[in-house]
Amino acid sequence: MSYIAHIRESDNQIQTVEEHLLDVKELAESYGEKLGVKHLAGLAGMLHDLGKYSNEFRDYIIEAVNNPDAPPKRGSVDHSTAGGKLLYEIFHTTKITRNTGLVAEVVGNAIISHHSYLQDFLNPDLESNYLSRVRDKELAEFSRSKQAFFEHVMSEKDFYDYVGKAAEELETFLANESSVNNEKQLMFLTKFIFSTLIDADRTNTRLFEENRSNESVEDFEALFNTYYERLTAKINSFNQHPNAHTPINLLRTKMSDQCDLFAEKPSGIYTLSIPTGGGKTLASLRYALKHAKLFNKKRIIYVVPYTTIIEQNAEEVRKILMDEANILEHHSNVIEDVNDNDESQSGKMSLQQKLKLAKDNWDSPIIFTTMVQFLNVFYAKGSRNIRRLHNLSESVIIFDEVQKVPISCVSLFNQALNFLKIYAHSSIVLCTATQPALDFVEHKLEINTDAEMIEDLDHVIEAFKRVEIIDQATNEVFNNEKLAEFVEAKMEEVQSVLVILNTKSVVKKLYEQLLEKENGFPIYHLSTSMCAAHRNKILDEVRAQLNEGNKIICISTQLIEAGVDVSFDCVIRSLAGLDSIAQAAGRCNRHGEKSIQNVYVIDHGEENLNHLKEIKVGKQISRRILVDIRKDNTNHGGHILSTQAMDRFFKEFYTEFESNLNYFIPKLKKEMTELLTATKTKYSYHDSYYINNEKKSLPLFLANSYRTAAEHFHVIDNLTTSVIVPYEAGREIIADLNGNGSIEDLSKLLKKAQQYTINLFKFEKERLAENEGLVSLMDGKILALKEGAYNKRFGLNLENDSPFDSLMI
Repeated sequence: MSYIAHIRESDNQIQTVEEHLLDVKELAESYGEKLGVKHLAGLAGMLHDLGKYSNEFRDYIIEAVNNPDAPPKRGSVDHSTAGGKLLYEIFHTTKITRNTGLVAEVVGNAIISHHSYLQDFLNPDLESNYLSRVRDKELAEFSRSKQAFFEHVMSEKDFYDYVGKAAEELETFLANESSVNNEKQLMFLTKFIFSTLIDADRTNTRLFEENRSNESVEDFEALFNTYYERLTAKINSFNQHPNAHTPINLLRTKMSDQCDLFAEKPSGIYTLSIPTGGGKTLASLRYALKHAKLFNKKRIIYVVPYTTIIEQNAEEVRKILMDEANILEHHSNVIEDVNDNDESQSGKMSLQQKLKLAKDNWDSPIIFTTMVQFLNVFYAKGSRNIRRLHNLSESVIIFDEVQKVPISCVSLFNQALNFLKIYAHSSIVLCTATQPALDFVEHKLEINTDAEMIEDLDHVIEAFKRVEIIDQATNEVFNNEKLAEFVEAKMEEVQSVLVILNTKSVVKKLYEQLLEKENGFPIYHLSTSMCAAHRNKILDEVRAQLNEGNKIICISTQLIEAGVDVSFDCVIRSLAGLDSIAQAAGRCNRHGEKSIQNVYVIDHGEENLNHLKEIKVGKQISRRILVDIRKDNTNHGGHILSTQAMDRFFKEFYTEFESNLNYFIPKLKKEMTELLTATKTKYSYHDSYYINNEKKSLPLFLANSYRTAAEHFHVIDNLTTSVIVPYEAGREIIADLNGNGSIEDLSKLLKKAQQYTINLFKFEKERLAENEGLVSLMDGKILALKEGAYNKRFGLNLENDSPFDSLMI
C-alpha cells in the first residue's frame, strides 16, 4: 500500500509521498535557479515531507478521511522533522565539513519549519530549538522513512551527489566578491530557501486539490514588450498636446528620456529624484519596462509608503498599459498566520488549510504594495509573508517616496536591498524628491556610483518651483480655534485650502470646528481611520471640486502627502520633518497652473507628539533649519527644499536616531541585526555557556535567532490588526466570507477585501470588543467591523454607535 501525502477532498484521489516530494522538488528547483541555488532549494523540496513515509501518518490521514466529523487531532503526527533530522544525522555526526554542515543547517531549518516559521539555531536563552528537533526528538519510524525515501525518491549515491552540488552552490554563493558578512548572507539564503519551499509546497498542494497538473504561466517577456510599446505610444501622444512645448513639459520629457536611456545600465541601486509634478510614475515605469526587457526581469514591483497611493498609481498604470488582469494591488494581509502550526492535514480541508493555500505569492508581472508588506517579507513571522521572498529576485523594484522608511527599520531595509542587488539580480530604484541619506548610516546602502538618473538636479528643482514656503512656525503657536480663523481668512483669498496636521485627533476636531461654521462650501476629512475605498471616494470628490474650480477645504493627516495627485491653491502644513513639508508643498499648485502660490508652515500647539517621536524630532530639526534661514537667507542653499537643506536634515535625523536604526528590542536588550547575523566567533560566550550547560561545544556552524527576531518584528511599533469594514462592497465581502467557497473563490475574496480594510491598534481593538463592534469570520482568522463601528464621515467609530444610515452613501 502506497504512502500518502494528500487525499483530494472532491474525489478521494491519493497523491503519493513520492509524487508530492518530486513535484515540490522540481518546483523549488525552478525557484532556486534565480539565485543559482537550484540544488539547495530542490533538496528542501524533496525532503520536506519525508516524515509522511510512515505507517503512523498513513493511518492518521486515512482515519481523518473516514471520520470527517471526528478526525484525529490536527498536528498529532510530526512529519516535518524527519527531513531535517536526516541531514543532521548524515552531515553533522560523521564526516563533517563546513560546506555540507551549512547545507544541513540552512536546508534543514527550512524543512522542519515549513508548517510554522524558521527556528532559532541558538536563542537568547542559549537554547537551540533547531537541535531539539533534529538531534533530540525521537521519531519512531525514522529508519522506515529513510529507507522508503532512498528506495522511491532518490538512491543514496544520487542523494550524496545532489548534496555535493548543493554544497558547491553554497560555496559559490558565499564567495561573492561583494560579500562582507557570511552570517548575514546565510541568513538571507536560509530565508530564500524557506520561501522557495513554502511556495512550492503550497502551490503543488493547491494544484493537486484543484486537480490541475501545472500553473498557467504568463509570458512576462512578451507582456513587457507589449507594455513598453503602449507606454511609448502614450508618451508620444503627449507630444501632440498644445502645451507640450512649455518649459516645464519639455523638462518632463527630457527627464523621462533620461530614465529610458538609464535603463540600459546594468542592474543596481539607483536614485530617481524627480521633483513633485515631474512625471515620476511614468518616468520610473519607462525605466522599469525597458530594463526588464533588456535584462530579462520577471516582474516590476512598486513599493509605496501608504495604502492610499496604491489604487491611484495602479489605476494610472492600468489605463496606460491597458491591462486589468496582470496588475496586482497588495495592501495588507487580510488574514495573518503568525501562530499557525498546521502540521497535518485532515481528510476534509479546513478553513485554515484553504486560507494557507489561497494564492498570495506575488507572482504577477506588476505589483503595487506597501513598505510594511515589503519589510514583512524579509523579517516578519508567518509563512504567508516569507512565501513571497523568492519572487523579489530578478525584478525591478521601485520604492516610491523612499524617505518614509521607518527609522527602526533603516538598517534592515538597507541589508534587504543589498541582498536583492548583489545576489538576487534585482534592480532597485529609490524614487523621491527628498532622497534620504541611506548611505550615511552604519549598515549603509550599497548605492551605485553615479546613481542619480536625473542630470543637474539643482537646476531641475529651481525650474519646478511653484510655491513659496511661508514660515509661520518660528514666531507663533496655533491652536485649532486660531487655525480655523486662519483657514477662513485664506478662503477669502483663494478657492481651495488643504490643511495637513500630524495627529488624527486634531484633524477630526478641526474638521468638526469648520463644519459648525457652515461656510456654504464643502469640507472634507481624510485619515487612516477610513478604508482605502472610502478614502478614494472622498479623493475623487475632492478632485472633481478642484477641477471645477469650486471653493473647497480638505483637512487630512499626512496620508495625503505621498503621491496623491491633488492640487490646491493653498496648503497649510503643521511643522514636521523637511521631507513632509516638501511633500505637502507638492499638493499646492502641483502642475504650475497658477503663478507662485503659498505653503504656510505652522506650529500647532494642540498636537500630542509624545508617542510620535520621529515626527517630534523631525519637527525640531526643521525648526533649527528654518531659524538658520531666517537669520541668513543664504544658509542651506537659501531655502528649505534645497538638496543641501535636505541632506543636512537627514544626516541630523539619522544621527539623532543612531541607536534606533538597527531595530533595538527593549525586552531582549538586543538589536535585531545581532539576532539575525550572530556568529559563533563574535559571540563566543554562546559557546562557553553551551559548554557549561551541555558539557560540550555547540555542534552547529550557525548561531542565528531567526524565530525570536521575527516574533519581535513589527514595522509599526504598535502591532496592528487588519479588519474588514462594512463600507459599500465591504458588506458583501463580509457576507461571502461567512460561506464555504473554494480556494480560488477565497483567493479572489481576500484580494478584493484589500480595499475594504483598516488597521486597528491594540487599544482600538480592545475598545471595539468592549462595545461589541467586532465580528469574527473564518473561525476567528478574519475580523470585521459591525455596521455601527464605521461612519461615512470619519470611518472607524470605536463606540459602535453610528446610525445605520450613516453608510448609505
